[in-house]
Amino acid sequence: MSTSFILNGKKVSVNAEPDTPLLWVIRDEIGLTGTKFGCGMQLCGACTVHLDGAAIRSCQTPVSSVAGKKVATIESLSADNTHPLQKAWISHDVPQCGYCQSGQLMSAAALLATNKNPSDADIDAAMSGNLCRCGTYNRIRAAIKDAAAEMRKTS
Repeated sequence: MSTSFILNGKKVSVNAEPDTPLLWVIRDEIGLTGTKFGCGMQLCGACTVHLDGAAIRSCQTPVSSVAGKKVATIESLSADNTHPLQKAWISHDVPQCGYCQSGQLMSAAALLATNKNPSDADIDAAMSGNLCRCGTYNRIRAAIKDAAAEMRKTS
């Protein structure tokens, strides 16, 4: 069965069973490997992408549910690390092992799309469910605050 949707600004059509998780369509059918598989149960956040601007877990989202909608992956932020979040992540040395980072960045991007001046509580709420085995949560929060400040300057 063919499903069409907009991926990172480009229309794509894939031939996959309707219940195939979006994660596997993105990685295996389309070939974008930035979105990671973590737990497969929507608990860790490694597979976070945006669906019509909202952060979702792609490991349990059936591809049929994104038909006609806009999906954005980590590759949509920037190819050259110029997105304010990517710059802040680098500046704060956020990644250690790096495995969770695409999901962390996509959750942070969804937050900053709707809240340009998040409080610690706002950040904690938006990032809850994104697990970092290396425990870089304080650096993640600091990076989000810096990126938000940078984004406020340019808006």
